[in-house]
Amino acid sequence: MDDMNARIERMLEQVQKAPRYTGGEMNAVHKDWDSVRLHYGFCFPDTYEIGMSHLGLKILYGLVNEEADSLCERFFMPWTDMMALMEEEDIPLFSIESRRPMRDFDMIGFTLQYEMSYTNILMMLKLGRVHLLSAERERDEPIVVAGGPCAFNPEPLADFIDAFMIGDGEEVTLEVTRTIADWKASGEPRIECLRHLARIGGVYVPALYDVTYHEDGTVAAVTPNDPAAPERVLRCIVTDLDSAYYPLTMPVPYTEVVFDRIMLEIMRGCTRGCRFCQAGMLYRPVRERSLPRLLEIAQKLEDATGYEEMSLSSLSSGDYSCLPDLIRALLKQFKGRHVSVSLPSLRLDSVLKESLEETQQERKTSLTFAPEAGTQRLRDVINKGVTEGDLMEKVRDAFSGGWSGVKLYFMIGLPTETDADLDGIVDLAQKVSRAYFEVPKGQRAKGLRITVSASSFVPKPVTPFQWEPQDTQEELKRKQRYLRDRLKNVKGVVFNYHTPELSFLEACVSRADRRFGKVLMRAHELGCMLDGWSDIFSFEKWLQAFADCGLDPLWYACRRRGEDEVMPWEHIDSGITRSFLRREYEKSLREETTRDCRKGCNACGLNRLKGVCAIADALRV
Repeated sequence: MDDMNARIERMLEQVQKAPRYTGGEMNAVHKDWDSVRLHYGFCFPDTYEIGMSHLGLKILYGLVNEEADSLCERFFMPWTDMMALMEEEDIPLFSIESRRPMRDFDMIGFTLQYEMSYTNILMMLKLGRVHLLSAERERDEPIVVAGGPCAFNPEPLADFIDAFMIGDGEEVTLEVTRTIADWKASGEPRIECLRHLARIGGVYVPALYDVTYHEDGTVAAVTPNDPAAPERVLRCIVTDLDSAYYPLTMPVPYTEVVFDRIMLEIMRGCTRGCRFCQAGMLYRPVRERSLPRLLEIAQKLEDATGYEEMSLSSLSSGDYSCLPDLIRALLKQFKGRHVSVSLPSLRLDSVLKESLEETQQERKTSLTFAPEAGTQRLRDVINKGVTEGDLMEKVRDAFSGGWSGVKLYFMIGLPTETDADLDGIVDLAQKVSRAYFEVPKGQRAKGLRITVSASSFVPKPVTPFQWEPQDTQEELKRKQRYLRDRLKNVKGVVFNYHTPELSFLEACVSRADRRFGKVLMRAHELGCMLDGWSDIFSFEKWLQAFADCGLDPLWYACRRRGEDEVMPWEHIDSGITRSFLRREYEKSLREETTRDCRKGCNACGLNRLKGVCAIADALRV
């Protein structure tokens, strides 16, 4: 171990960003290896800067480490320079805390936040000297688990992951760690551990299921092949956020990360029902943390970290029922300590003016709004539930209040979209620009900057648009050119858009079945990794992988799914019924909206689960 440490130290002198690998951050947890019976390696399948910005990592890291007989250490995807040195020095992928090799751990857990990180999972397992295929792992190798939003379609990774944790992880994680610890001590074969895990609510073990297909390639059925496996796996749902675990201390990175601040999760879930939004479906119902609990968490986190910015985290922070009271209380609590409060994920129709005025007392933070579509017709199709008037009112409030920069998020390629909807994006950008100049010159902040971002629509599982095809790459590129040419003449506007090839592959992976595993393996063999980074991503290698495996990516991404087609993820129960999703899809084609869940139950299916909707019911007005 001392020799390995010495070699790692020499490597750190040669890489671009050594703090990605050094560890030793303030509040990092270091436990004696031999004093615990369960060693858990939490793996974020991307670089340190991205992983250390992820709240879920911090929650599970703290949760497992608070258990007396368990430890949790972190693994991140190394950059290419570090990988080359690791190969040269014969160093396996090691944890940040103790620099232990991945294979030494009893359990390895990957968080699945983004489909295009899947090649990183395979690379991390390879670097960690763990067999990539679940079926090939020996008893002394780690049990490899995964969770997160992408786990709601686990099939693309079914060949590689031993068990998936579906839904909220705060409670099921400890049940899984204890089960693995007990199995480790039992001497039973590896298959028995998988059977024990399959009996835990919210855990899916792919090896205990068989997939059959129709002649046309669509899925016929996913059926259990072992008595331990249930017909359907129901997601875990934390019903009370106040009593749910939340870390009161977090590791503070030595280097800059994407979100370098306290993240205060004020609520979970969303009641709006946007039809394109997977998170809005998967994290139902809405659950709020109480104001006293949030103030307690905020105080302890600020004391433990010293951060000067705090982000109120949720899918739609402007919908938190006590938002103005919370902001006033936070600013009062931290008066004199120069802690600013930022409000991400703002709804255009939320009551925000008072909140914005409160947050500007310390310093201006960026304001982001998401109209998503350029016309009211298309916003009705996607059930966005906001109007142009909502946007303009909030933008005027922001410019009058001293902001000069606004970010506007849109999607292109949405179902039923036409060029008239693209013209609507340009029209909105022009109106926002004019609103800035309507503020008297002596009263407005300098430096107008309107960032218009247009991502490409990706049809996602467990959404009303799961049946829809994605636009072809050629059509998405045409729409991007169309917007670019028209927005370049709008004063103060910067136009950003996503690579169509990456969005195309995201659509392939997000709706893929178990056969995709061989494509993923082939892409890994061809050198695909770090696909979310444009300077490394190779679309050509991915196309080669599909060709080598005899599968057509267009069939996965750009094909309309049949009304009665069995989806590859049908055996995973999100709590939302297929019939509700189909009703919403059909309403979208009629341009009909659905009310906010706070204004009445829309029968999405969650009410069939006892006690789950109690808090959401209490918030209805």
